[in-house]
Amino acid sequence: MPSKPALAAVAPAKPVDSEKITINLGFVDLGQIDLLVAEGFYGNRSDFIRTAIRNQIGAHADAVKQVVARKMLVLGLQHFSAADLQAARDANERLHIRVLGLATFADDVTPELARDTIASIDVLGALHASPAVKAALCGRQR
Repeated sequence: MPSKPALAAVAPAKPVDSEKITINLGFVDLGQIDLLVAEGFYGNRSDFIRTAIRNQIGAHADAVKQVVARKMLVLGLQHFSAADLQAARDANERLHIRVLGLATFADDVTPELARDTIASIDVLGALHASPAVKAALCGRQR
């Protein structure tokens, strides 16, 4: 009698720490990147592109700091649970969310709670929320 395969352990979900983007490059630029990768300067195309982006962000670091301060943006990760939003609702507060990085809404946040508590939302980076919460906030995004 054949043995039953062992059940694989389910790994806990890894938190998302990056967002995938797509870019279009000219053939000459792409060829030059491939040459640098082939010569061992970079491990792959993505390493080159990440390095180039970080260098540009570094070159503009002072301007970014000034704009973050001027626009009063939260830099990094900001997470909202249903309890956070319920506390705002109980205090009769309307939130103006401004994030440079990642804004996340827990799975227990309902579209109604988001609509009732969030006056505006401005996310430069990524917004992770259920499709229903995103739809509820679409008219409040800047």
